[in-house]
Order: sequence, then structure tokens, then C-alpha cells
Amino acid sequence: EYSASQLPSVTGLPRVGGLFNPSLEAVVALRPDVVVLVPSSEQRDFRAQLEALGVRVEVFDNIRFDEVLENITRLGSLVGREREAQARVKAIRDERAAVTRAVAGLPPPRVLLVLQREPIFVVGRGNFIEEMVQAAGATNLGAEFADAYPQVTVEWVVARAPEVLLDMSLEPEEPASYWSRWPSLPALARGRVLRLDPALVSMPGPHLDRALEKLAVG
Repeated sequence: EYSASQLPSVTGLPRVGGLFNPSLEAVVALRPDVVVLVPSSEQRDFRAQLEALGVRVEVFDNIRFDEVLENITRLGSLVGREREAQARVKAIRDERAAVTRAVAGLPPPRVLLVLQREPIFVVGRGNFIEEMVQAAGATNLGAEFADAYPQVTVEWVVARAPEVLLDMSLEPEEPASYWSRWPSLPALARGRVLRLDPALVSMPGPHLDRALEKLAVG
């Protein structure tokens, strides 16, 4: 039902429901050779249903940076595109190394990455986005939470005083306008309240090199 990809080659493909509400009937009707899932409670039950019907299921962890790279390799193997997958992984690793070299020795800005505004969800600890932020030479304020993507309060945001606020929410109001409701935020005074494309930065896909470049510039 939803795809982060805007490629014309996928827009006409059959839809089988969303990430958290896939349709068993629609998937089985396609007679797939293999179904790829992520480990969530919703998809865990879906996996059991598929396997009971004899459908091959592959589960892909996608929280850590290295897990995402491993998934690219695995997917390449599944679809017979090993060489292309290896090239993507190399490009991502090379970009990560280049970004890390470029910011070496620079003072790390205090960054907050917002995934959703109302309620506020931010990037926490132990996920691939935080690892990219670290590679870009910044300190992730949300790392004080053990959860990968915790919910926080406005009071918490104001108290942490981010120097850079990267907004990946889908709300139409411009980030600088929305966050100006709390004028004490240092990011506002610095002009560092910026919108980031969630399809590029928050998706654990094959273009993390572009995400790293965007985070380093941001």
C-alpha cells in the first residue's frame, strides 16, 4: 500500500496492504517464491500464517546500520543481483568513511532528529540513523533513551536545547515556523531548524550514502 520508492517501475505493481496491515489473501494470490518481512508483532503473526500455508518467509532485521547493509546483500542474493548489491554496500561504506574524515576534529553539534511532531517522536539510541549522525560528527540528544525511536515531550525538547533540529515529520507546516512556538531553542537562533526527507534518511534502504551526505550537510 505504501512504498518509499518513487520509481515508475514499481508504481504499477499490485498492492497487498501496508507494513502493519498486510493482506494475507492478496499476498497468497500472487503465489510468491518468497516473502520478506521485518520483525514486528504484526508481521510475526503474518509470518506464522504464511508459513502455515507453505510460503517461504525471510525475516530482515533493520535497526542497526550493519543490519541494513547485510539486508542489501541478502536481497541482492535473493533476486540474483549480487554484484549490484555489493556495489551499493561499498558505496555506502565509502561515503560513511568520507563523511567521518571530513568532520574529524570539528566540534560536535548537539542534534535532535524529530520523526513526528504531535506527539513528538525522536531518533533514540542504537539505530542506523543515530549511527549516521555519529558518523557525521554530531551528538544525538535522543541517545539518552534506550528505545530506538522514543516519544518525548515538548518540555524535554526545550530543556535539551538542540543546536540543530532536523525535522523529518510529514506535517505540511515548515519546521522553522512550527518550532518557533518555542523561541528559546538555540537551533532557531542559529537558523538550523531544517526539514529532511524521511524517505531518504529514515528508511533502512539502499541509499544510505545519500542519507549520510544529507546529514553531513545538515
